[in-house]
Amino acid sequence: MNAVIERATAADVAELRQLYYAVYGPHYPVARYTDPAQMAAFAANPDTLWLTARCRRTGALVGSAAIQGEPGSRLGRLEGLAVHPEHRASGMAGTLTEELCERMLGEGRLDSVYATVRTVSTGPQRVVSRHGFRPMGIMPNTVECGGRESLALYARYSAGVLERRIPVPEVPAPLEPLLRTVERTLGIDYSATRCTAPAPAPAPPVGAERLEVVEAPGFVRRRFAAGFPDRARWFYPLHTPNTLLLSEDGRIEVYACVSRAGGYGALVAGHPEPAEAAGWLEPVTRTLFRSGVGYLEALLPLRRHDLLSAFLTQGYIPSALYPAMRPDGEGFQDYVVMSRTAEQIDFRSLVVEEPLRPYLDSYASAWASTYLPTLEVVS
Repeated sequence: MNAVIERATAADVAELRQLYYAVYGPHYPVARYTDPAQMAAFAANPDTLWLTARCRRTGALVGSAAIQGEPGSRLGRLEGLAVHPEHRASGMAGTLTEELCERMLGEGRLDSVYATVRTVSTGPQRVVSRHGFRPMGIMPNTVECGGRESLALYARYSAGVLERRIPVPEVPAPLEPLLRTVERTLGIDYSATRCTAPAPAPAPPVGAERLEVVEAPGFVRRRFAAGFPDRARWFYPLHTPNTLLLSEDGRIEVYACVSRAGGYGALVAGHPEPAEAAGWLEPVTRTLFRSGVGYLEALLPLRRHDLLSAFLTQGYIPSALYPAMRPDGEGFQDYVVMSRTAEQIDFRSLVVEEPLRPYLDSYASAWASTYLPTLEVVS
């Protein structure tokens, strides 16, 4: 299709809302593509590139996609990809994806871009795969979008980034299926990484049953900004917390980004240190699940055996691996998505391309080792 690709502005908001409604109906859970004020602010964000596609003949807005960034970060997220139903066979999704990546990766603004891709059909998987994105894992029951959907993680890198990964000496053994899958699918060598037993679970903290929850987005953002000016201490970049969970004495704070519309949450940071906050993981998880969150995840450094062990102890599954995600000196650190769902997993509705299938098998293996009992035969 012959289209005009331009940067989105506040003047496009009304048409963009109509586009997202036409594509996703009334259930799209991301406010920055449905709320006019948030849409205008998102379009004006200098760290984000939001592109629109207009039919050259009619001037109608027929496509949209964005790469979200944040100040000081070299990581971006491809999101909001939408093509009007009347133009889906036009190649517009691929055109927008390639244009975004060329401007953000090709021009050196970012080191990598990731995308969380729907698995209700193979179309979104094919679009990103054709444009240099590679599968990294699958996260079951991630989002409520007219029903529970699972998402797949894909990423695309700037030249030379993967070759500068910092070796990881040791990981908990339940991560081995995921490491072997990444070796086969991405050609990354983890043969020097030992797989050892997870560290023992930390003792339950005193007063763990008394956990206070603050859901005041403005207050939480301000408190978080004051306490975490160094983004390296965040569990999860590109996620601004809107919920604070803290111990009764105020000594432990855990910040989360929760979407009530989508029924999912991400743990963003812990105070004073992640290792101490991890001791409160069980009550934090229980509290968020009771509040209606159906899926919870954290992005953890692969080198942090202690944190990974704490999450494994609480039933979190290693769902995806993001090699060379964050710069660290002259190299890049690998990260792992640890996820847990409060609802029954049903893979029957998944439609996945062949490159993604090994990650489905890896997740099933990790889930079984966590939740199925080991049977012993006594003679």
